Amino acid sequence: WSSGSACSPAVGADPPAQDLALQKPRGLPRMERLPSANEDKTMSANLKYLSLGILVFQTTSLVLTMRYSRTLKEEGPRYLSSTAVVVAELLKITACILLVYKDSKCSLRALNRILHDEILNKPMETLKLAIPSGIYTLQNNLLYVALSNLDAATYQVTYQLKILTTALFSVSMLGKKLGVYQWLSLVILMTGVAFVQWPSDSQELDSKELSAGSQFVGLMAVLTACFSSGFAGVYFEKILKETKQSVWIRNIQLGFFGSIFGLMGVYVYDGELVSKNGFFQGYNQLTWIVVVLQALGGLVIAAVIKYADNILKGFATSLSIILSTLISYFWLQDFVPTSVFFLGAILVITATFLYGYDPKPAGNPTKA
Repeated sequence: WSSGSACSPAVGADPPAQDLALQKPRGLPRMERLPSANEDKTMSANLKYLSLGILVFQTTSLVLTMRYSRTLKEEGPRYLSSTAVVVAELLKITACILLVYKDSKCSLRALNRILHDEILNKPMETLKLAIPSGIYTLQNNLLYVALSNLDAATYQVTYQLKILTTALFSVSMLGKKLGVYQWLSLVILMTGVAFVQWPSDSQELDSKELSAGSQFVGLMAVLTACFSSGFAGVYFEKILKETKQSVWIRNIQLGFFGSIFGLMGVYVYDGELVSKNGFFQGYNQLTWIVVVLQALGGLVIAAVIKYADNILKGFATSLSIILSTLISYFWLQDFVPTSVFFLGAILVITATFLYGYDPKPAGNPTKA
């Protein structure tokens, strides 16, 4: 009994002391978890703006190199835009497979299992990507057609209609609600881009060299690309938000269908030229730069859709147009900015900040 009475206080006293000692270090991480939510929000916001910044750089360099490659005069045949689209899709597939391989801890067995389970074992989910993939392939080919038949100013101004079409498709397909400030920012953005790309006297000389027929073809190509870009982008965003599949898996599916549709286009439109001069006719270093930028553009856009939305992607593209114009003036020296250009630049920057303006925090003090 004495031993039992001696042991019972010891047994009853020690565990609470040990529990208190253990609870203190256990309680500290719980207290530190509260700021981690804010840190996650900050990190996601940083990733969002980082992806937008990369998109601005990618779009700017792509527009400059693509336009220069289509107007550069060299001996021999010019590279075929239809083959460039196919090569870009194949590069995108390769890059996405490498990213999936990295996410699977660099295991070929895990990579094979993921590709088999997520693509081959889910045929209906894979077939959903055939629609936006075909539209994206059509859009990429149309942009080459537009840049070959229109001057840069007309092309860039008209192509900004994709921002408005994306907003309309986002409202109708995703049920997204835009506030008054966002609708106003869209109007200001369209006005600002129109001012920025207002044709100057030097561009009128270039437009005279183009026939009315080629201008009409280029205009129809841009208009069709605007609607296809808006619909395909929102449709892809909807699929990403409805399923739990990786963005890279989705891009592999997109690239698979895109390469098939692209090869069909090569066979129908450029089959004779390919049979005569080869698939890679006219390719040079500049062509490969355009192809790589176009392939990376799809991955950057996927990241932007993941961390932001399609409308913010449109604003980043608009800012890249301003940078393209500035680079054309300071580096290429083929553009002279005017007061109208600076007015448009201010409007575009204002629209960018206005779209991100959120008046909701003003109502929090009243609720408190």
